[in-house]
Amino acid sequence: MAENAQIHAVGRRKEAVCRVYVKPGSGKWDVNGRTLGDYFPRPTLVTAIQQPFTATDMLGRFDVKAHVEGGGQTGQAGALRLAVARALVEMDESHRRKLRDLGLLTRDARAVERKKPGRPGARKRFQFSKR
Repeated sequence: MAENAQIHAVGRRKEAVCRVYVKPGSGKWDVNGRTLGDYFPRPTLVTAIQQPFTATDMLGRFDVKAHVEGGGQTGQAGALRLAVARALVEMDESHRRKLRDLGLLTRDARAVERKKPGRPGARKRFQFSKR
């Protein structure tokens, strides 16, 4: 990787899409113009997002600039985590094995099931009446 080169990656989860730009730096996070802890107030989401960096012992070595849109907090955090993991693999191919074993390179395809006609929800049914 060239010095000061910026790596671009995309991550998706549910309805959320994240475009991430990773470059060598001091570990600064910029998510939609805010810091990581400011944008994601739940500490569990912050640790999940940083998981690719901690797994590869790269935490604090790169500046991350992310643009996240769509979905909710959990979906956006999952999209950001996938994008960061993909960027790390693009940076150094030797990280692929470790991230793959932890399941960080797999796109979580689970999404909300659609509502079916004649029912109140996707699976729920109206109350049965015998008489």
